[in-house]
Amino acid sequence: MIKDMLKNGKRIIGTWCEIPSAMVINVISKAGMDFVIIDMEHGVMDYKIAQEMVMAAEAEDCEAIIRVPENNESSILRALDTGSSGIIVPHVSSKEDVDNIVMYSKFCPEGNRGYNPYIRSGDYHGGNNDYFEGQNKKIIIAIIIEGKEGLENLDEILLNKHIDVVYIGTYDLSISLGVPGEVKNKKVINTLVEVVKKINDKGKAAGCMVHTSDDLNDFKNMGINFITFKTDTAIIYDSFKKMKKEL
Repeated sequence: MIKDMLKNGKRIIGTWCEIPSAMVINVISKAGMDFVIIDMEHGVMDYKIAQEMVMAAEAEDCEAIIRVPENNESSILRALDTGSSGIIVPHVSSKEDVDNIVMYSKFCPEGNRGYNPYIRSGDYHGGNNDYFEGQNKKIIIAIIIEGKEGLENLDEILLNKHIDVVYIGTYDLSISLGVPGEVKNKKVINTLVEVVKKINDKGKAAGCMVHTSDDLNDFKNMGINFITFKTDTAIIYDSFKKMKKEL
């Protein structure tokens, strides 16, 4: 499980999936990704397609995480009911945001997640007596820090023991630092180094997106272990663009 890998300090790599296709995600998983993120905030998939994408990833021993469109009970519950390995929640900026995410994601006594034994996460029959504890241990809870408020409240956010991954959106970080789009700006890099250290010191995994092998090496050296390589759409586009240019 990638959750155990992260806890043991191992580095994992995946990608963002914007294309609502079980077949595409199956191809990506077959290529050996550790995980995929099904993007329901910016992507156009519904929960039916998202569940099929989860199943297509798992068929190739790849774990699927769903980026929910917003931090609310219904979005998080439905994402977890697909049987996904966990969720990643955007626009987290406060302790209260994190407390709500945990409440919606974990079964009692750790949270108040709703239970339906007849859906995929319940094995269609409710599982066994260890189901609730097993789900609480299995589920990955990742959050995305995207703005100035989230950075200011990071120390308080990191106190929540149930958060597994803190993902930093570098584009949003550049905006909050007054250098929009300049993800290589010294202010962005210095802040990223500082933030990643805080995350790792609290025993959590730091996440970020890479676009090149140089990015990968730089972020590895920073201590970022939850790495996303581009998006499925960008990878397809870049591959065909490169081929056309060479032709």
